[in-house]
Amino acid sequence: MSERVFILGAGKVGTALARALRAAGVEVVGLHGRRAQSEPDAITAGPFPDTLRRATTVIVAVRDPQLEDTLEQLALAPLAHGTVVLHVSGSAEPAALSALRQQGHPCGTMHPLLPFADPARAAAAIGGAWFGVDGDPKAVAKARAFASALGSRTLEIPAGEKVRYHAAAVFASNFPALLIGSGEQLLAGIGLAPEDARAALMPLFLAAIENVKARPSAQALTGPIARGDVETVRKHLAALEATPELREFYVALSRKAIPLARAAGADGAKLGEIAALVEE
Repeated sequence: MSERVFILGAGKVGTALARALRAAGVEVVGLHGRRAQSEPDAITAGPFPDTLRRATTVIVAVRDPQLEDTLEQLALAPLAHGTVVLHVSGSAEPAALSALRQQGHPCGTMHPLLPFADPARAAAAIGGAWFGVDGDPKAVAKARAFASALGSRTLEIPAGEKVRYHAAAVFASNFPALLIGSGEQLLAGIGLAPEDARAALMPLFLAAIENVKARPSAQALTGPIARGDVETVRKHLAALEATPELREFYVALSRKAIPLARAAGADGAKLGEIAALVEE
């Protein structure tokens, strides 16, 4: 892929993208952040370096609160004519893109649907991930080309639907930590050491993820609601009275599970009883 990419933002996302693009054979002419460093990644800091002029694409990988200011600074920078500007925010619609567009820079979104807790792990996983894209046609085409080079796929975010798109990503990437953490809290509450609680639940959690990967959500649902087991749900709710915040979480998830269980063919009468329990 004949591109020269400058990445503005050397946090976890920017660093992972730089590593993944380089591994895919894409020339990354700069990775620019708050603090300069040479190892393990070469990062510049301070005023934009001269390498910015060489870029055919600038990927802005800063956090959302810094996005507008960063784009405003970029609009004052010496970009080559027609340089594409992509940002990685899944929810923002930056007003500062208008100045860049007026200067002849196609702009858009290239949001990786991937958790970035660890840049090395994320860089290795990017090949199987998707990117949400939107923006000017040339920017979208460029984002799709990068995704293809990385071995990834893209989905186009419909106009006006970016926030709901991003909320879906939050459900998939942020909330699993809450699920496993809630289970750990319950097991710690009955006397298990935290490390044992985590070790005991992790294979169960990962097996559930594999089930979801292999079949539709309704078919992957297991447990008492999927079976229409009213009595077990009743016992869970009673046991969780001691931890009201976890009971509330259990109730909210159970309400969501009921229509999935119904779609999978669970006993409608039993599900009605469970619905009545979680609505009490």
